[in-house]
Amino acid sequence: MEAVAKLKNCPLSARKMRLVVANIRGKNVNEALDILRFTTREASEWAEKVLLSAIANWENKLDNAYEAGDYDLYVKTALVDEAGMLKRFRPAPHGRAHRIRKRSNHLTLIVENGKALDNAADTAANDNQE
Repeated sequence: MEAVAKLKNCPLSARKMRLVVANIRGKNVNEALDILRFTTREASEWAEKVLLSAIANWENKLDNAYEAGDYDLYVKTALVDEAGMLKRFRPAPHGRAHRIRKRSNHLTLIVENGKALDNAADTAANDNQE
């Protein structure tokens, strides 16, 4: 069972976000949260919020029957895509203007459980998806 959380139009360049997200890809959720909490980059704050949201989505998908800590959740997929750009102009010498591109990104995190769920809860979750 997997759960998805997305952050759209994060006001940070995709390159800066990828540096942080690459550290948590494939890691256990608790380990990933520790990495994000102790990383000093701004992107780690955004990624931590999205990861917490993905964990909550996983718990809600099963009608709060399970807690994430008991089922070895891990970060299955972590994608960072470029979003739209805000284009501005800044004055330059000799009456010219230079373009400034304020970049943003889309972050998608997918978490999945490592342990198998009980059959009753698994079938109930599958019925809810259909």
